[in-house]
Amino acid sequence: MTTSGNPTIAYCRAPALSLALAMTLASATLSAAGDTAPEHAQLAALARQLDLLDRTARHSASLARAERARYHFDYARLQQDIERIRAGVRDYLTPQRAQPRDPIELLSDYRQPDRPSDEEGSQ
Repeated sequence: MTTSGNPTIAYCRAPALSLALAMTLASATLSAAGDTAPEHAQLAALARQLDLLDRTARHSASLARAERARYHFDYARLQQDIERIRAGVRDYLTPQRAQPRDPIELLSDYRQPDRPSDEEGSQ
């Protein structure tokens, strides 16, 4: 809970902070690519962070949205991207084939406009 007594603000920031942490861990693994043992440990830690991020996103999605907000965060799209990242890490740690696969493009546009109100639709 924040000092202002509004826990919703902390939950709204949690997915973005967790995603930033996951990206930082992913970039840190690139510098240690020569030695596979530390890299595998880093990627296993990244997988745990993705699980935490996914749980936080699911919890945040279940919270009531502000009805008057013009845009809402698209948690479903975030969860799809988390699953794509998780699948990529899992495929790297336990490869099923020798050839590299084509990367799947992340959606990355998490701002979703709310339905137009009656006033905006009649103009």
